[in-house]
Amino acid sequence: MLKILKYSFFDLIRSRWSIIYFLFYFVTGMVLLYLSNDVSKAIVSLMNITFILTPLIGTIFGVMNFYNSREFIELLLAQPIPRKRIFLGMFLGISLSLSLSLLLGMGLPFVIYGVFFSSSVSSLLMLLLSGIFLTCIFTALSFYIALINENRLKGFGMAILVWLFLAFIYDGIFLLSLLLLQEYPIEKFAIGMSLFNPIDLSRILIMLKLDISALMGYTGAVFNKFFGNNTGMLISISALATWTIVPVLLILKKSFKKDF
Repeated sequence: MLKILKYSFFDLIRSRWSIIYFLFYFVTGMVLLYLSNDVSKAIVSLMNITFILTPLIGTIFGVMNFYNSREFIELLLAQPIPRKRIFLGMFLGISLSLSLSLLLGMGLPFVIYGVFFSSSVSSLLMLLLSGIFLTCIFTALSFYIALINENRLKGFGMAILVWLFLAFIYDGIFLLSLLLLQEYPIEKFAIGMSLFNPIDLSRILIMLKLDISALMGYTGAVFNKFFGNNTGMLISISALATWTIVPVLLILKKSFKKDF
């Protein structure tokens, strides 16, 4: 598994798309720090970019890597290697390469700016942690979608649709539900709805860390009221970990039954 992980990792980390991904976050971080001259404001601005772009990149790379590695996967399956090691190694290779590009691209501008001498260093670490979670979650989801769809066009379209639903459509349905049920006690409903969207969970996590949850509206205020900062962050991290583990387990389960 480690050999497969190493191959997938170095294959992606050397690609020009990983370099472009790294440069985008690096340049964006430097520009935001230069314009705002404030670490907290730069983190909030970068958060809005990260929670849309990072899931999209994970989705695209997960689908493309699986379909482009189809012959390589078939070659490995012909060897006496357990299937779970093959697919788990490939998934970890993709996730680690994207996470490294994210960490370096987003972290270096703040290190150069002197974030360690600022009180916002913990907020930056939380943003990086959320970005890694989203990378792993959407890579796993797209990898699973590609695994269950032989047709490349169908698999790619379904993966993009999942990203589009969680990034935009889900929030619209959520807000509409809150509007229609505003006459009822819906605090627990709002919390439950938030747990079913990893992007919303990541946003809540950062807002609680920055102690500006009221700025994100009803859900952030509810989390802060019911759980407080520390408990709310622990619940959010646990939910994000669950969002990561479940798709990976689905990949491993499907890999045993998949006929190549």
